[in-house]
Amino acid sequence: MNRPNGGAIAAPAPCADGAPALPFVATMTASGRPLTNRWVALSLLVLVAILNYADRFLIPGLAQPIKAHFAISDAMMGLLMGPAFALLYSLFTLPIARLADRRSRIAIIAGGCAFWSFFTLLSGLATTPTMLALARVGVGIGEAAYQAPAAALIAAYFPVAERGRAFALMGTAIYIGQMGGLAGGPAIAAASTWQTAFHVLGMIGIIVALATWLIVREPARDPVAHAAPVLPLGPTMRLLIGTPSVRLLATVMALGSLSGVTFGMWGPALFERAYGLSTQAAGATFALSFGMPGLLGVLGFGFLADRLGKGDATVQLRLTALALGGATTAILLVTWSESLALARILAVPAGLMGGGWSVGVLAGLQYMLSNAHRATGTALVLLISSMFATVLGPVLAGQLSDWIAGAGPYGLRFGLSVAIPTGYIGVWAAWRAVRSLERDKASLAAA
Repeated sequence: MNRPNGGAIAAPAPCADGAPALPFVATMTASGRPLTNRWVALSLLVLVAILNYADRFLIPGLAQPIKAHFAISDAMMGLLMGPAFALLYSLFTLPIARLADRRSRIAIIAGGCAFWSFFTLLSGLATTPTMLALARVGVGIGEAAYQAPAAALIAAYFPVAERGRAFALMGTAIYIGQMGGLAGGPAIAAASTWQTAFHVLGMIGIIVALATWLIVREPARDPVAHAAPVLPLGPTMRLLIGTPSVRLLATVMALGSLSGVTFGMWGPALFERAYGLSTQAAGATFALSFGMPGLLGVLGFGFLADRLGKGDATVQLRLTALALGGATTAILLVTWSESLALARILAVPAGLMGGGWSVGVLAGLQYMLSNAHRATGTALVLLISSMFATVLGPVLAGQLSDWIAGAGPYGLRFGLSVAIPTGYIGVWAAWRAVRSLERDKASLAAA
C-alpha cells in the first residue's frame, strides 16, 4: 500500500492492546531510497569511532617521547591529553548535536572525521608545545561532530531490542582505538619518529571520512517528531537538565569516565615508570592487557543486556552499576600493584567490567529521549562527561604527580588514586536512575 510520504519511512503503529506505539525506526531515506544495510552502516561508524579513539590515545601512547622532545612537565602533558583537546570539543558538542537533530547526521559525522584527521596531520608538524596544543584544539572541534550524531544515527537504524548489541559493537572502537593509539603509535615511532604516527593516522582518517560519506545513507526522520515545533536551545536545555534521569545518567557518565579515562590516559606512563619498560613496550603491554578484555567486556555487556532486558533499559542500568563498581575497584588495585604480572592479571577483570558499562548509559539515554532531541540530550550528557573526564581528570593526576613526587611512579599513583574512586559515585547514580527512567521517559514524551 502506498503511503502519503512515498514509503520513505515506517511510522509506528498503535498496539492493539492500547500500549504505546513502538519507537520509530527508519526503513528508507527521506527520498524513498533503500537505506544502506544497517550492519554495513554500523561497521563504517565503528571504523570512524576507532580512528576517533586512536587519535585520543596517540598522545598518551607517545607521552614520554613528546615530553622529552619538548622538555615539558607532567602537568603540561596533562594539558595536552585533556584541555587542549576537550575545551572546544565541549563548546562545539551541543551546537553540532542541535544541528544533527534537524540536518544530515552522516554528513556531519563524515565532515567531522575529515576535519579532525586534517588536524591530526598538523599535530605531527608541530615544532613547539603551543603548536601541538593548537592542533589538538582543532582535533577536538572535529571530534565534537561524532558521538552524539552517531548515537542518534544508530537509534534510527536499529530497533530498541537490538540497540544494546549495536552500541556494544560501537563500544569496541574504544578498545581497538586504544590499542591502535597506545601500541600502534609507539610502534610507528620506533620505526620512524613520533610525528610519523600522527601523519599516518591523519591520512587514514581522511580516506575513511570520504568512504563513510559516499556509502552510508541518511535515514528518514520520525514524521511526528520532525514536524513538531523546534524548541529554542535554552528551553530544551532547561527541559533536559530538569529531568532527574538525565542528571543521573550524566553523573554516571561523567564520574565513571573521569575514573576510567584518567587511568587510561596515564596508564602507559605508569607502566613505563613503575615497571621499567620502554615507551613501546609500556604502550603495547598496557593496551593489550586492558584492550583485549575490554573488547570482550563491551561485546558481552551488549549481548547480555539485550538477552536479559529484552529492551528493558533498567536492566542495562543495573548491569552498568555492577560493572562500573567492579572496574573501579580493579583499576585502583592495578595502580598500586608493585608487580607487572599482578597488574596484568588484574587487567582482565578491569577490562571485562570496564568495557561495557557506558553501553548501558547510552542505551538508557536513547530509550528515554524522544527523537526530537535525542542528539541534543546525548550531547549534553557527553559534554558534562567530557568536562570531567578529559578536562579535569588527566590534569588533576598530572599536577598531583608533579607536586608529590615529580616524574616517579608514586606521585602518579597518588594522582590516580584521587581520580579513580569517583567511579563509585557513578555507581550510586546508576542505581538511582533505575527508579526514575520510565517516569522520565513518559514525561519527556509528553513535553
